[in-house]
Amino acid sequence: MAKSKKIQSHERKSGLIRRREFFQHCGRCALLAAAGLAAGKPDSQAQQLALLDLSSLPVKKKARVRLLFALHQPRQDRPDWPNLGFDFRPVMEQYLSFLEKRLPEFSFVTAMASGPEETARILEEDRGKDLDGYVVFQLNCWNRVVQPVVEAGRPVLYVDFQYGGSGGFLVYTASLIREKKENFGFICSSEPAHLAEAVRTLGLLKDRGQETSLARLVEQVRRKLTPAPGYLTCYPDPLNLLSPEETLYRMKESTILLFRDHKGGEPLNLSGIRVLNLPFSELNAAWEKADREEARETARGWWKKAALVQNVKFSELINSAAMYLGMKQLLRKYQAMAVTINCLGGFYGGHIQAYPCLGFHELNNQGLVGACEADLRSTATMVAFSIMTGGRPGYISDPVIDIAGRHIVYAHCVASNRVFGPGGPANPFEILTHSEDRQGASVRSLMPAGYLTTSLEIDQNRKEILLHQAKAVGNSFDDRACRTKLVAEPLGNLEKLFTMWDLWGWHRVTFYGDLKPAAAALASALGYQLVEEA
Repeated sequence: MAKSKKIQSHERKSGLIRRREFFQHCGRCALLAAAGLAAGKPDSQAQQLALLDLSSLPVKKKARVRLLFALHQPRQDRPDWPNLGFDFRPVMEQYLSFLEKRLPEFSFVTAMASGPEETARILEEDRGKDLDGYVVFQLNCWNRVVQPVVEAGRPVLYVDFQYGGSGGFLVYTASLIREKKENFGFICSSEPAHLAEAVRTLGLLKDRGQETSLARLVEQVRRKLTPAPGYLTCYPDPLNLLSPEETLYRMKESTILLFRDHKGGEPLNLSGIRVLNLPFSELNAAWEKADREEARETARGWWKKAALVQNVKFSELINSAAMYLGMKQLLRKYQAMAVTINCLGGFYGGHIQAYPCLGFHELNNQGLVGACEADLRSTATMVAFSIMTGGRPGYISDPVIDIAGRHIVYAHCVASNRVFGPGGPANPFEILTHSEDRQGASVRSLMPAGYLTTSLEIDQNRKEILLHQAKAVGNSFDDRACRTKLVAEPLGNLEKLFTMWDLWGWHRVTFYGDLKPAAAALASALGYQLVEEA
C-alpha cells in the first residue's frame, strides 16, 4: 500500500521511517499496545468509560501541535537507556501514526532535538507559526529539551518513553512541579490511549483560553486514568532488627571501599561510616592476581544456578568471577563491609577489565555490600539497613513510574537473589549481558511478589532519610533498559511520588520488609528527619 503524502512529508522533514519489524524487537512495550489501538482493538470497559467521560469535553477547534523528540541520535550511538544501537525512528513514526488516527481533529508537525541549542533553533523557527502547543517525548534520559520550551511560555505536554527517558523524565518533572509551571503537564503510561487523552488537553486549553492551566487539565486527566489502589495486603515477613544504637555502633565500625577514578583521594565519612577512596589501579591489580582456577569454579557455580544464561560466554563469567575474587580480597585487606565502583567509567576508560555486576550479586547474597556506580549515598544506605536487618540486601535501582498499572518499576543490572538475607530462600535469577551496551555479564533477579518493600536514601548533607513503600507484584521482562525490573504498587499518594527526584536524584535502595519504623528510629538517633515521598 502506498504511503500517504502526509506521512511522506513527515519522513522527508524528520527522517522518520515506518518499520513493521520494530514490533518483533521492542518486546511488550507501550508502542505494541499502540499498534493494537490503531488497528481498532477495543479498550477495557474501565478505559472506555474513562475515555468517554473525558471526550465529553469537546474540542471545538482543530489544534496544531509540535511533536518534539528528545534523544541523542535517531539510532543510539552510545551505551545508555534503552541500549546501544536502539533505533528510535520506528518509535517516533509509531507515535505520530497513532496520534493522527486517535485524534483526527489535530494536526501534527515533528522535530528532533538533542539539547537546548537545537531546541532553541526549533522554537525560533516556530515563532509566528500557528502552533497550539508542544508534546515533548523524553526518549533518552538526560537531553534537556523540555526546559527551553517550558521557559518560552508555550503549552507543553511532557511524555516519558518508558525504559528510555525515564530518569530525565522523573528528575525534570519534579523540578518543573517545584517551579509551579502552569504551562506544563506530564504523562507516563504504558497505555497509549492515555497519551491520546493527555494530548487532547492541548485542544481543550485552546478552547478555554485563560480559564484554566495546562498543568491543572493534565493532572485531572492523569488522576482519572490512574487506577484506584489494588489489594495491598502483603505476606507476613517478620524482621529481627537491631536497635538504632547498635546499628549506629556497627556503622561506625564499617568501611566502604570507593573506586571512583584512577587517582583516589582522602578518606571520607558518611553518617559515621568510613569511606576509603582508592584508585582503579588497586582494583585492577586485585583482578589480575585472582586465581583463575578458583574463578573458573565460581563461574561454573553461577552457570549451574542460573535459570538462564543468554549471550554471555563462559569465559566472560570467569572474567567476572576474577573481579569478584579481587573485590573479596580487598574487602579482607581493608576489613571493609562494602565496595562501590564507577563501573562504566572504569570499564570504558580502560582502567578495569571486567564488569563487577555478578561480583556485586554474590557479595549482596552473603550479607556484604556491592553497590553500583560509585553512588556513596546509596552505598551508605545499603550498609546501614543491611546491618539493621541482619544482612538483608539493598537493591539500588533506577525507578520508572507507570500510571497505567499504578506501578513503580525498580530497574538495574545488579540484584541479589536472596532478598530475605543470606539464610533466606533463593529466588530464580538469569545471567544476561549488561543492558545498555550489551557487553559483559549482569543479573536479572526474579524477585518474589506479594511482599512489602521499603525504598530509602540516607543523606548526610540534608540530614534526612527519604522513604517510600510499595507492594512487590511481579517482574518485567521488557528488553529495554536494565535487566532486573521489580514491579511494585506504591503505598500512599502516587502523585506525591513525582515530586522528590530533582532533590534526591534517580537512585533508590529497595529492601524487602517494613522498615518504616526502623528508619524513623534510625533518623532520630542520627538527628535526621524522616521524609516520606509518597
